[in-house]
Amino acid sequence: MTLAIGSDGFRRDGRPHRIVSGAMHYFRVHPEQWRDRLLRLRAMGLNTVETYVAWNFHERTPGEFDFDGWRDIAGFVRLAGETGLDVIVRPGPYICAEWEFGGLPARLLSDPSVRLRCGSPAYLDAVDQWFGALLPQLVSLQATSGGPIVAWQVENEYGSFGDDAAYLRHLFEGLRARGAVGPFVTSDGPADSTLSAGMVDGVHATVNFGSRTDEAFAVLRRFQPVGPAMCMEFWNGWFDHWGDPHHVRSAEGAAAELDAILRTGASVNIYMAHGGTNFGLWNGANCQDGVYQPTITSYDYDAPIGESGELTEKFHRYREVIARHLPVPDTPLPTVPARLAPQSVPTRAVGALLGGPAPLRDPVESPTPLSMEELGQSTGLVHYRARVSVPPGDTTLAIRELRDRAQVFVDGALVGVLERNAPQQCLAICGNGAEVTLDVLVENQGRVNFGPDLADRKGILGGVLIGQRYVFGWQHRPIPLDTPPAPTGQNSPGPSLHRAPIIIDEPADGFLALEGWTKGFCWINGFLLGRYWRIGPQRTLYAPAPLWQAGANEITILELDKPGKVVELHATSDLGSPAHRPEP
Repeated sequence: MTLAIGSDGFRRDGRPHRIVSGAMHYFRVHPEQWRDRLLRLRAMGLNTVETYVAWNFHERTPGEFDFDGWRDIAGFVRLAGETGLDVIVRPGPYICAEWEFGGLPARLLSDPSVRLRCGSPAYLDAVDQWFGALLPQLVSLQATSGGPIVAWQVENEYGSFGDDAAYLRHLFEGLRARGAVGPFVTSDGPADSTLSAGMVDGVHATVNFGSRTDEAFAVLRRFQPVGPAMCMEFWNGWFDHWGDPHHVRSAEGAAAELDAILRTGASVNIYMAHGGTNFGLWNGANCQDGVYQPTITSYDYDAPIGESGELTEKFHRYREVIARHLPVPDTPLPTVPARLAPQSVPTRAVGALLGGPAPLRDPVESPTPLSMEELGQSTGLVHYRARVSVPPGDTTLAIRELRDRAQVFVDGALVGVLERNAPQQCLAICGNGAEVTLDVLVENQGRVNFGPDLADRKGILGGVLIGQRYVFGWQHRPIPLDTPPAPTGQNSPGPSLHRAPIIIDEPADGFLALEGWTKGFCWINGFLLGRYWRIGPQRTLYAPAPLWQAGANEITILELDKPGKVVELHATSDLGSPAHRPEP
């Protein structure tokens, strides 16, 4: 059951074949829900599922690769085959995907010799180690061995980043040397500049777009006159940034564009078919014209299969379109997943995060502030502390090259918040010449995942200034937030920890709303659902059924600013007021 590229189209075991695929990322869906979501893709009429492979999801500790549990990519591929789907694998090393650092491990930024996505020897060594760990998990699952993997992608949208043809060739040959047999594809935007830099000799090119099908394929044909046309990412929705509206695309318009693609005889991969969730702190960010834009926790993407498995109007429209071109399964459609009954749960404060004037436990010391990467930390918060004398009278405090948000405390009192997007902003402080304790809590809100600003180090990169004088002599406490942090004081001001016991009868999907809270992080039974933020658009956090247990459960909240009083459990999601985005 192999896939081949012919001069006029794909061939599956020698017969003409149309790929009608949908993107679903195993790392954005709880593994106990993989089968359910794959069955929903198949019910829509898809014959293939596409997934990126997120390198940083598998290498949390440098040099240690994890392929168990949620990270069992081979298990996901096998499940896809069992549900009747072929698989397209996009192993990176860079994936974009609105994922933290585009899938690259943050440790790469701790080595100043590393240059990303090019022939930098240190970078290629790390990539080769990654491919050396990943490929043995998957090569036995290729169609040539009876498995469901039918194609591989080389890098991702490289023409939008660089022009190192030797780097792309290294990746292509590295995949083949480790047992991948292809076909191989690249994917880029449909423009002369992107295709000319992103294509690789011997690798089939595809294009990514959301509208103007004829124009996009015409550009592709100028570079690749023969072979099957394919839209590797049909952008049928879009992602959201904090502080922006919730982006949607009409089901009618998106279905019409899908029909336009299929009417040309082309193949397609719907991005996303099921978006899922940026659980934990895995969201990425964009940097557009110098403005930093972190992505929200939800990755619903206005996809045909919603974040919690809903079959949307877009699903039904797509199924109708696909049925005009290919057979769709003649079986009952999956039902809506079960939902928890709504309830409101009071919370109780259990302590402060910073702990007031108490000494930091086992601090890392340095004359200057260290970046998160220098501390060996990938995500979360860093608590910086210094003792500093403030001159008498009014002066200012500034942070140079802040990444991304800082709360500043003098002798335990909050004096203000500084943001990456306001690099010239200063805080007014008043001194009397005495020495004070300066605490700075910095949040990594997600590394940039696309564009020239990809090398997005976190923390305080340039130093802290009192007036025109740098502050030296720093202590650091990394706070990674994989699990709820321990409170360090009971009555200290600033960020605070709260808990709420909650009783449920049977596990089912729920949605946690934190109305009245400001900004922070929420765990259920020790699992980090993600971030919340009053600025929206997202108003609820998806809490899937496998995270709950019958009987007693515990919700933990780390509130960075002003806490609320209750947590509400809802039966439906609220991703904010929708706004139709111009067609991509």
